[in-house]
Amino acid sequence: MTLRPATPDDVESLAKLGRDSFCAAFAHLYRADNLAAFLEQAYAPAVVAGEVRDDLHRHCLAVDPASGALLGYVKIRVPSYYAEYSGATNPMALCQLYTDPARTGMGIGAMLMDWALDEARAGGHDAVQLSVWSENYGAQRFYARYGFAKIADIHFDVGDQRDEEFLFELRLDGARASSAG
Repeated sequence: MTLRPATPDDVESLAKLGRDSFCAAFAHLYRADNLAAFLEQAYAPAVVAGEVRDDLHRHCLAVDPASGALLGYVKIRVPSYYAEYSGATNPMALCQLYTDPARTGMGIGAMLMDWALDEARAGGHDAVQLSVWSENYGAQRFYARYGFAKIADIHFDVGDQRDEEFLFELRLDGARASSAG
């Protein structure tokens, strides 16, 4: 597997994998209209293209070197959406970490997480923050293996449905993750 940055040529593949991965894990939780609205808001090709082009987001892709197939990706954002929840002064957000649903458990997520943490350290960030659904226990265990800890209860809206989420943080400056305020 090869890691590389996203380019405008990857937009359709990124949008499709984002939709497929989200739906494989969560589609059963939502009414069809809420799910459709969220998928359009988060994974429409125009939205993904804007993120690939802007200066706030970076995508790292895991691709099969033989076929070029997209196996997974991670999206990071600076500044973090969640900075106010923490005492970190320069946190980075890990926005999405998705693998092809048929390839979960093959080490793709670990490679992408390692890339994201290397990017955070290289960029001088003192923390990495991410949100995770309160009942996504597998993802919570994955993040805990890297040292992420819960710092806040937050919400995630899918259409008009509000989900309970946990905000996790990994401090890179040696400080303990704790909620602000």
